[in-house]
Amino acid sequence: MNTGTRIAVVTGAGSGIGRSVALTLAEAGWSVAVAGRRAEALEETASLAGGNVLCVPTDVTSPTDVTTLFATVCQHFGRVDLLFNNAGVSGPRGVRFEDLSYEDWRTVVDVNLTGAFLCAQAAFRVMKDQSPQGGRIINNGSISAHVPRPDSAPYTATKHAMTGLTKSLSLDGRPHAIACGQIDIGNAATEMTQRMRSGILQANGEVVVEPVMDAADVARTVLHMAELPLAANVQFATVMATAMPYIGRG
Repeated sequence: MNTGTRIAVVTGAGSGIGRSVALTLAEAGWSVAVAGRRAEALEETASLAGGNVLCVPTDVTSPTDVTTLFATVCQHFGRVDLLFNNAGVSGPRGVRFEDLSYEDWRTVVDVNLTGAFLCAQAAFRVMKDQSPQGGRIINNGSISAHVPRPDSAPYTATKHAMTGLTKSLSLDGRPHAIACGQIDIGNAATEMTQRMRSGILQANGEVVVEPVMDAADVARTVLHMAELPLAANVQFATVMATAMPYIGRG
């Protein structure tokens, strides 16, 4: 059915930034399909939202799962206005580049890059064919799309690749009223950034506690990007803990 409201799909919505964005969109009146591997975590997100939330357990590395996700959303809501392409993994910690296993490399690439591609392609197809035509894709990049941390080759490589995917989608989507932007996030307080609070390796070899910011600050930025008219687009946005060591010497 078509609810008459704006329809969003959020991947990696069982925790962290994905959950925060899903809750913020629902609070703003969006109908939201939450996707992720853990059904229980998705149900928890839905219960916290209290709005029109559809849970669709999905492994974004599976073409079949991604096809099912968007078919389910279209069957339930009638269209897709927004994809927040958020699902991702950080990869092994504390493993030097020369010691990385092929399996660890492949896992990060499959989730962060191939998963983003599959979801973007499925959303693109729906947005191109629906009436009225168009929609918006927001890719979750990272500060690592600009500069790496030590021992982060798989994650950093995929986030640089995400920037290329964003630019290609922006270009290819123009004839179909499909806008694509990217949000690069630094030190949002989530399960993935717990180590920032206990100390994380810096480029000079020191281990330093880094400041974090509330994930809700990221979610409000995504909401702003999402609610722009399709004639306008935030191509790239960087949202980071103000005092984190990113600009200059930190």
